[in-house]
Amino acid sequence: MGVSANSDLAVSSTGLTKRFPGGQVAVSGVDLRVPRGCVYGFLGPNGSGKTTTIRMLLGLVRPTAGSHRLLDQPLPEALPEVLPKVGAIVEGPAFHPYLSGRANLMRLDCADRHAVAATATGRIAAALERVGLSAASNKLYRHYSLGMRQRLAIAAALLKPRELLVLDEPTNGLDPQGTREVRQLIAELAHDGTTVFVSSHLLSEVEQMCSEVGVMSVGKMVWQGSMRELMTGQRPRVEVETIETALAAQTLTGLGHDDVRTFAGRVTADLGHRRPEEVVAALVAAGVGVRGFAITRANLEEIFVELTGSGFDVSG
Repeated sequence: MGVSANSDLAVSSTGLTKRFPGGQVAVSGVDLRVPRGCVYGFLGPNGSGKTTTIRMLLGLVRPTAGSHRLLDQPLPEALPEVLPKVGAIVEGPAFHPYLSGRANLMRLDCADRHAVAATATGRIAAALERVGLSAASNKLYRHYSLGMRQRLAIAAALLKPRELLVLDEPTNGLDPQGTREVRQLIAELAHDGTTVFVSSHLLSEVEQMCSEVGVMSVGKMVWQGSMRELMTGQRPRVEVETIETALAAQTLTGLGHDDVRTFAGRVTADLGHRRPEEVVAALVAAGVGVRGFAITRANLEEIFVELTGSGFDVSG
């Protein structure tokens, strides 16, 4: 069964699967739903199938099974019509080191059969200005910093108006300043109506940039929805600071709290339906010396480790 049409989605797929020769399944049954106008974080550890999925979406790799749509058009049937509306950076930018930033963009524009030559100069100048490289446009690419190189790659993707921008690891290898520059640019693009699909393995980047998120693990989509839903959907937990951890754990278990965990100097458990003051009173009544008490929710790193069973880079 194919993907049904939905004009509210910039990217959608049903059962998207890629099996390589030898039987290795890189992507298995992925159902993407990317709303128009959002910044969508496609998140997962390295090797989870993110880049293979992107390559299938862009027609660079043929799926073994499943179907997908970009900008509400079926692919690969509508590829010639859709791709001019899509800008993409996959597996890092590639430019000539001994050409200037402007000359590199001119070369790429000349190679685009859909580009209008008469408007090239103006479009290139606008793209450079958009990414903050106007002052460095005549500087050789080999002298660009990593952040400047990544912004030039985004400029190349913006030589024409795009409805969808697909960025594979856009902040990979950047220093903090370069990361901030790219993050700000992505926010500006989304504010102007471009749907931005960002693949990343960096939790902090996705948390700061994205309103929607899909989580990949070992080739499968394990969670998809809004960042708000992901964070608020976590059950609150009690955290008790005490030297009497065994007694505290026993008391919480006796009260009916689930998932009681003991650490050095503290005990945690699901809050459940009890009021926090009731829990404190019960602990004190049981003889637990309560040094500290808090209600917490899982942070993003804990949520993703629980979803995937794998560690993530938190900040890169």
